[in-house]
Amino acid sequence: MQQIISSFDPANDGWQYMWVIVLVGAAALGFAVNKFIYIVLKSSKGRGVMMGNIANLLKAGKYDEAMSVAGAHETPLARIIYAILSRRDKGKDGMTEAMDEVFLTEAPRISRYMTMIQICASVATLLGLLGTIYGLIYTFDAVANKPAAERPKALADGIAVAMATTFLGLIVAIPLLLIQGGLAMQAERLVEEMEEKGLKIINILA
Repeated sequence: MQQIISSFDPANDGWQYMWVIVLVGAAALGFAVNKFIYIVLKSSKGRGVMMGNIANLLKAGKYDEAMSVAGAHETPLARIIYAILSRRDKGKDGMTEAMDEVFLTEAPRISRYMTMIQICASVATLLGLLGTIYGLIYTFDAVANKPAAERPKALADGIAVAMATTFLGLIVAIPLLLIQGGLAMQAERLVEEMEEKGLKIINILA
């Protein structure tokens, strides 16, 4: 671990790759936090309770109250339900059109920037590989051109660069891919739920 830490020192070869990998990881973490807040904390908050209240109000024929409940929540699912209820007098086609309009706006917001996390993970891996290639080139150059007395240190430095960059690239990439996969599953579930609940309410009101 001490060798990894020392690889960030500008006095050592290959330090540029280490810092670039860290910057890429930090950027991806920013995207991940943004999506976590939007998907898990904002878009998913209280939707089960909301749907239960709306379902009870619809069964009782209290459509205006159900619309007020949906309007009080700032989630994609609530916006779709609100749009449907606000056009209930337009028939099934009007409600479906209202749902589609909101869906086309909200669904891309849920999945936005998700690909950037995966791209950053891939870039971190490739940067680690690039650092490895640099370290190997440095090692081969040492064997070919360094005096015999300097070769052991040069070989050790080259191998250290090769291993440290690969290690850091994977350390950054693997958690990012796991985070991206988890967020993608949550996003897909939200989008499917928006469509499912919307169609159920349309069928109830039609």
